[in-house]
Amino acid sequence: MKKGRTDVLIFNITGYFITGLVALVCLVPFIMVLSASFSEEKLVLKDGFSLLPRNFSLDAYKTVFEKPEIIGRAYLVTIVLTITGTILGLFLTSMTGYVLQRKDFDWRNRFSFFFYFTTLFSGGLVPYYILMVRYLRLKDSYLALLLPLLFNVFNLIIMKSYMSGIPVAFTEAAIIDGCGDFSIYYRIILPLSKPVLATVGLFIALAYWNDWYNSMLYINDELKYTLQYFLYMRINNIEAYKKIIAQSGGQVGSFIELPTQTLRMALTVVVTGPIILAYPLAQKYFVKGITIGAVKG
Repeated sequence: MKKGRTDVLIFNITGYFITGLVALVCLVPFIMVLSASFSEEKLVLKDGFSLLPRNFSLDAYKTVFEKPEIIGRAYLVTIVLTITGTILGLFLTSMTGYVLQRKDFDWRNRFSFFFYFTTLFSGGLVPYYILMVRYLRLKDSYLALLLPLLFNVFNLIIMKSYMSGIPVAFTEAAIIDGCGDFSIYYRIILPLSKPVLATVGLFIALAYWNDWYNSMLYINDELKYTLQYFLYMRINNIEAYKKIIAQSGGQVGSFIELPTQTLRMALTVVVTGPIILAYPLAQKYFVKGITIGAVKG
């Protein structure tokens, strides 16, 4: 008995050590990014990155928040899109996954084929752009940022696979009790699918939060930029200013002092910080097997 306890203790210590080491390896780069964002540009270019800030400076963050009303608007657009898109995306994905895993739905394989077919072939960017702009008239519209990421077949596969593992006895018992299809979906399937809902919801939220491509394609109004695209434009503008002044033979020194490397690090912190908060909220649902033992044999 004592030997068994010793083996378990050694196993736990080894597991904690390896897990802690992996967590440290993942954490160190972010600490270096955070440190560089508060460092002076010249020292970062000269000595590289470090775990502690060198000659503490807020120049990078001053550049980022030079126009607080615009970046605040970009934050608002991204947050609203992320929340709205995640809720609607989960609703569509979960309902579709529930229908496609129902054994009594005769057309489930045919519909599944049409969904999976889109993962292999697509119409391409040009027809897609023409559809969005000319026919749907979504140029400079928030719907152009919301609709493209609303549904993803990969998320559907995850949702459908998880729901297929929910015991059929739950559905049969609900039907005997007089529940309809939507009542079964809302009262039984969704509560039992919290882990996969949290996982897919996090995927959808990250897709919306990190999206800049759709803004580049469809948005011309600066007030409708998402956060990622707005910060991407800020970096490009600074780089362009430096090249123009250098090529014109003007006062390069004053423009070279504008932060570039530290600005990138500050933008990483600004963009990454809020979404990190979503992980602890969803972590408790990353547990499988909540239905184990719920149905007696």
